Amino acid sequence: MIGRWRGVGPRQLLLLLLLAAAYILLLRWRTWLSIRPMVEGSLGVVLGLYICSRPASNAVDLLFYRRGMLRQTVANTSGVAWLGLNLLALLAGWLVIVLGAIRCAAAGLGTP
Repeated sequence: MIGRWRGVGPRQLLLLLLLAAAYILLLRWRTWLSIRPMVEGSLGVVLGLYICSRPASNAVDLLFYRRGMLRQTVANTSGVAWLGLNLLALLAGWLVIVLGAIRCAAAGLGTP
């Protein structure tokens, strides 16, 4: 493949982190939110999968796109920070998935 590898940049990852934080805060203060719990949970699972997809695609690209790219990325501090931001976004997406699944399960049991 000719061309330079282009992963999801730090701005997009920070935006995904803000999106995850917004969902978690909406669940925390949902007294004014009038959505059904099953819908809230389903949206959380879908949103979490979307948030996790970007760092996961970065990881797949980093591992399989070009040999030696991982060594080049880890060689400088900005690359390590970018990897850390990817890991943080992946964990935030996982948290949103888990919270959404818990919300769906609670709705299935009849608890608000």
